[in-house]
Amino acid sequence: MHKLAGVRVGNPNQIRIMGIINTSPESFYKKSVFTDKQTIAKTAKLMEEEGADFIDVGGMSTAPYLKTQVSEDQEINRITNAIETIQKVSKLPVSIDTCRAKVAKVALQLGAEIINDVSGLKYDKKMIDVLEEYHPSVIVCAFSNELIRGNQVMQARKLINQSVSMAIKTGISKNNIVVDPALGFFRKMSHGILFTKINSDWLERDILVLKNLNKIKDGYPILVSISRKSFIGEMLNERDPEKRLYGSIAAETFAALNGADIIRTHNVKATSDIIKIIKNLENLKKGL
Repeated sequence: MHKLAGVRVGNPNQIRIMGIINTSPESFYKKSVFTDKQTIAKTAKLMEEEGADFIDVGGMSTAPYLKTQVSEDQEINRITNAIETIQKVSKLPVSIDTCRAKVAKVALQLGAEIINDVSGLKYDKKMIDVLEEYHPSVIVCAFSNELIRGNQVMQARKLINQSVSMAIKTGISKNNIVVDPALGFFRKMSHGILFTKINSDWLERDILVLKNLNKIKDGYPILVSISRKSFIGEMLNERDPEKRLYGSIAAETFAALNGADIIRTHNVKATSDIIKIIKNLENLKKGL
């Protein structure tokens, strides 16, 4: 039985929701950014009421097409403010979206229970030490510092398995690991540092991955983060993330029907509604 911070995940009859709270003003979707304690508290409470199972806190944007790197101290100050505020108003497990060991350690000391590392534990070598000390639940993304060629579905699975092996070697149970195919992070070129270089079209890669989630997950629960991303904007020809809600809902529905176990989203209420509809329709189909 797989669990993320004590919450059962991987049950095909129960897709989980991870709400996003960004504390980084440089993030691509400005309406996901909350910096003052009052707004963070209000947002966390609302996410819990609307059906979120986890809250993911980020202190530095990792969008590969933006220059968003900030100092570790700045990232720590941001996430400290958010985690402390969330814990006062919500009982939901907190995930920390970071690839830096120092930031992860502070978050865990504050009570965060999940490390969500978009580099698959490969960016900061000291992240392994943090996992060995605290044994949190872990979300690992497909990531590589080298150019990735060939079948992108099989390559995503290969890269994820590398990170899973790294996590297991620290003593973390297989049952506390979730995988992420890193939609939006595979590019030919990037302004940021947290991306995987490919020699093919990134949109085609992400579409192929979404169609083949069950081939990538390899027995682990899989998280999909697609909300408002450039993936949606590219297909809709829509540059403004604020206008990508309906496209996000459609893509999240597709992901849920194709094997996603957790959906990380800015739109908790909308995502919760689609999951309820999918579940009810599938139950209806079984009864026919």
